[in-house]
Amino acid sequence: MFFTTPTDGTTLAYEDYGTGAPLVFISGWALPTDMWECQVPFFLEQGYRCVLLDRRGHGRSDRPSSGYDTDTRADDLAALLEHLDLRDAILIAHSTGAAEAVRYLARHGADRVARIALLGPAIPYLLQTEDNPVGVTAAMIDASTADLRADRAQWLADRAQGYFATHLGTRVSAAAIEAEVQRSMSCSPIAALEVQKAVARTDHRADVAALAVPTLLLHGLHDQSIPIEVSSHQAVRLYPEAVLKEYPTAGHGLYRSHADQVNADLLEFVKA
Repeated sequence: MFFTTPTDGTTLAYEDYGTGAPLVFISGWALPTDMWECQVPFFLEQGYRCVLLDRRGHGRSDRPSSGYDTDTRADDLAALLEHLDLRDAILIAHSTGAAEAVRYLARHGADRVARIALLGPAIPYLLQTEDNPVGVTAAMIDASTADLRADRAQWLADRAQGYFATHLGTRVSAAAIEAEVQRSMSCSPIAALEVQKAVARTDHRADVAALAVPTLLLHGLHDQSIPIEVSSHQAVRLYPEAVLKEYPTAGHGLYRSHADQVNADLLEFVKA
């Protein structure tokens, strides 16, 4: 299924399954909706409606040359919720998707959203600055971006094992790891670069501090992509009402490596 954004006429793909209270799944950087294959069947069986969006440049959505800034991506999410006229939606977002979720709330309010669950969230501010000393240095971000530009396939392959923290004994098969790399490669090269730049350098501290809906954070202690001390630990300082659950043996890909626990934690949260 597709709809056209009012912002710039970009056609975005989405999936809509089931009935009941709506759960809106927002994928991580470079990944299409298929990343949620361990969550959607589970929540359909629990009686929920599952809505999933392929962000611009990802999956089956259009691949425009622009619009990869956080505001436009948040507006794309708003357009989906308005297109389906969703009410009391629960946003479930991973990584980059979490940045879009909190920016959506900052720009559009919480009239359509009941609560949010964020996995390995790329918030509140990843870049190291004078007033954000825990962040990642600009030099490290620029070096990573240069490597991504030079050889995206190798960049993804080099990080695949750490992404799932297989060195800690997580049970993620080699086939599943390769599938996730290939899913990430399906993203437009322009989208991959521009979204990563935006994620690293967009300040969401005001967005997080202004949150006014129940919020759950799930984060792996061994997340190499979005370190917990830079992100979730800072987020709960800005919004103390948020609930943080730490996963001692998880990396960034906890939605797959720790799917059963993630699903249980999410179910408890959405039923509250």
